[in-house]
Amino acid sequence: MRFGVLGPLAVWTDTGQEVAVPGAKVRALLADLLVHHGRAVPAETLIEDLWEGTPPAQATGALQSKVAQLRRSLEDAEPGARALVETAPHGYRLRAEPSRVDAAAFGALVADARYEEALALWRGPAFAEYAEVPFARAAAERLEQQRVTAFEGLAERRFARGEHRALADELPALLDAHPLRERLHAVRIRALYRDGRQAEALEAYREIRNRLAEELGMDPGPELAALQQAVLRQDPALAAPVSPSSHLPVPLNALVGRDEEVAGIRALLRGHRLVTLTGSAGVGKTRLALEVAAAEENAWLVELAGVDAVGARENAAVLEERIATTLGVRGTLAQALRDRRLLLVLDTVEHLATPAARLVVALLGSAPGLRILATGRQPLDVPGERLWSVPALGCDAAARLFRERVSDSVPGIATDADADAEEIAAVCRRLDGLPLAIELAAARVRTLGLRELAARLDDRFHLLGSGARTLRAAFDWSWDLLDDRERAVLRRVSVCAGGFDLAAAEAVAAGAGVVSGEIAGTVAALADRSLLTPVMDGAGSRRFGLLESVAAYARERLVEAGEAAACARRHARHFTRLAGEADRELRGPAQREWLHRLDVETANLRAALDWALERGDGELALRQCGSLGWYWFLRGRYREAHRSFGRALAVADDLADGARSDALVWRAALEAWERMPSEPAELPDELSPRQLWLLGFARSDSGDLPAAIDLVSGALEHFRRLGDRWGTAAALGVLGSESLRLGKLDVARRQSEEGLALSREVGDRWGESRALRLLGVLAEVDGDYEHADRLHGAGLASAEELQLWPVVVEEISQLGRVAALTRDFGRADALYERALRVARERSFHHGVVHARVGLGASARRQGRLDAAEEQLRQAERAHRADGYRSGLAYVLAELGFVAELRGDAAEARARHEESLALAREADDRRAVALAIEGLAGAASLEGDADQAARLLAEASAIRPLPPAERGDVERIAARVARSRR
Repeated sequence: MRFGVLGPLAVWTDTGQEVAVPGAKVRALLADLLVHHGRAVPAETLIEDLWEGTPPAQATGALQSKVAQLRRSLEDAEPGARALVETAPHGYRLRAEPSRVDAAAFGALVADARYEEALALWRGPAFAEYAEVPFARAAAERLEQQRVTAFEGLAERRFARGEHRALADELPALLDAHPLRERLHAVRIRALYRDGRQAEALEAYREIRNRLAEELGMDPGPELAALQQAVLRQDPALAAPVSPSSHLPVPLNALVGRDEEVAGIRALLRGHRLVTLTGSAGVGKTRLALEVAAAEENAWLVELAGVDAVGARENAAVLEERIATTLGVRGTLAQALRDRRLLLVLDTVEHLATPAARLVVALLGSAPGLRILATGRQPLDVPGERLWSVPALGCDAAARLFRERVSDSVPGIATDADADAEEIAAVCRRLDGLPLAIELAAARVRTLGLRELAARLDDRFHLLGSGARTLRAAFDWSWDLLDDRERAVLRRVSVCAGGFDLAAAEAVAAGAGVVSGEIAGTVAALADRSLLTPVMDGAGSRRFGLLESVAAYARERLVEAGEAAACARRHARHFTRLAGEADRELRGPAQREWLHRLDVETANLRAALDWALERGDGELALRQCGSLGWYWFLRGRYREAHRSFGRALAVADDLADGARSDALVWRAALEAWERMPSEPAELPDELSPRQLWLLGFARSDSGDLPAAIDLVSGALEHFRRLGDRWGTAAALGVLGSESLRLGKLDVARRQSEEGLALSREVGDRWGESRALRLLGVLAEVDGDYEHADRLHGAGLASAEELQLWPVVVEEISQLGRVAALTRDFGRADALYERALRVARERSFHHGVVHARVGLGASARRQGRLDAAEEQLRQAERAHRADGYRSGLAYVLAELGFVAELRGDAAEARARHEESLALAREADDRRAVALAIEGLAGAASLEGDADQAARLLAEASAIRPLPPAERGDVERIAARVARSRR
């Protein structure tokens, strides 16, 4: 969530949607918290500020009401955002990262001298509607002063870029608003002088001198006085610097976002005589080379794009003649350059790579004062060559370039509003950060508008295709330089999504004109030509990617060649085979490697499944989904899995094979895990052991204990008979959890220990983590919290290593529970908050609810009943919506204890009675005991000591409690004892 005070008070969600904050006092409260951003504001200060010295009766309660309204507004817009308004000792604070508040972001940008980006954040006067309210006045004034400072820095930067004429005309309006800013006056005087208006420059100095004398009784500062003297004597230092590079064309606009590259390439040229800038079409190699060369004393540009490649290959003298003509030399070029010191910029050498390489070697060998800066889409591959791969622009630089070019095309247009920021970022991202594409797109804003432009980028080569420069022409040039085999491979690999490895390239590109053994070399050649991008996948394996624009161009060529359908079919079959191989490896020691591999290939796997579904190939779709089911589960992507199985079943209605059977079982299991409303499951009559286990596992988590035990017990028998160690371990893990719920602790421990040993034997880290978690819970039940902490820590480490996010969240929450039981509430709350954050990031709904329950239980044990109730009620709503009986039984018991601690016997009894009914329905003995203890508390409040004592004894018989969990029981027992005195 983002907050804005550089203009009218505003709040936006992360997706850019504006958040309504209703009520004048609620908005004023938010503004006051933003004034003190990150610092706690005492309640009495907020009351004074909001009611301006005339607080209402029960002012503290009125403030709490406004805080609650603000939290509700934020929460309604973005779940979890209520936590941003944090209760602090004696007050409240807004807990938002500095980058989420435009004023803080503005300050950081100004500190980095990024003035244009900083000023782009402003939407009007700071704290617009509160600028004159006492609590915001100083902050508003401070921000306005910083804004002027940014204007000054920007003016000086524009002056250095040579925009003196524009500044001379623009600055008077700014100075009318800020007439005493000597720094701005200095920029104006310099701009007037450099524009040849010396008399006006001196008059501008007299104006500021007179105003300072009249209003402040002081003279201009020493810098301004020295500037006047320099103007009077026409100091040469005030004149525009003469470019030492008089043989280069003068760019029509400033280079944006390339400061680091310019500095780096200049440094490289100081130590090396041949530097080649490589990069894809449209990345800005020529413009960058010109900027680098502009600082050189004797630099010459030789444009080679127009040199006929065939003629130059046949006769290298054609190339030499072009360079000699540009330099204006006669005779042998090598002799003419022998005693000269110069930088030669050879622009666009890729089509002349062979003759250019020979000539460069010859010239550098004979002319020691010569340096060469070449640009091309591939290296020259000669000794001594240093390469600089020109990257695409980063997000911020690309957006800045877009805005500047839009402003050039449509003077006065505003493209810096927050409403446009995300749209601009999306356009630049889709155009791969290529300066050429961004500049062409910016020019289209004049006729199409930003949103229409963004909507039409799928057809980018027509959209950006008129005038002297076109995106298509840039890519046509690269295409024409390829041989037939290179063209075939490039267009065929364009069916890959999110990159590809050599195995995928061989699977989709081999065919007419290309044999499999040639593909690795061809891919390498395309990478050298900047048409493919080599990347490492994070596990040390090399992959190749295509910029979106390159992929779009290659796909057009694929369609023209009539190969699109065949390549897409080969792609889908390759990735279905890959998924099948992964499914066999995900339950053993290669688990980590294959999880990572499937993560990397997610986009390709989705594209393959979409292709099968679109063409009604139900068999292929079911095979792929069946192979990916366990991967989706391990990654916690239940909704994606359910949706994919459903789509596959819909197009495979007439199939009746094992793949369809698997899909039906998976769908039923996912509906149980996600508590989805579903019709009676359409399941096969005969289930395999793994299908039996999967259904039982899912139903155990959804609270259907008897059915789960029957299914998993049946699966276990089959697994043992077949010698399936993975299946045996998995079944024991489920049965161990159910034994714990039934209070059979010794049985649960034996099953967990055997399951752990088997999981380690087969190398299954998921099974190991599950077993460690259950053993940790058993240690908690025994009251051995140190051992429990070690076990949960080991389970967490194992799950984190494989990024098994559902298990990670569960183990973090379990560690939070251990910390709470040992009364380390600070650590407990931090762990639960971490679990909540990870679960939200991974869209793991149950993990979010589990963490909320933990936070609520921890808050109750600390006596923070309001905070406890807030968290528990959210969990209650989620469990009721999901139909999760065991979870709801526990949450209701916790809410019952909250009511009891408040002295509300009726509410406590109602909560615990519902909890007891649910616990008995789920056959969860521990939950039954907890609800009975709660009913004892309600009876003790009602004065029925005998009933309370009987209930406590009944609960104790069901499950004895370790000392750390006896807090509620001891409190109730003490109340019973007091009532009997």
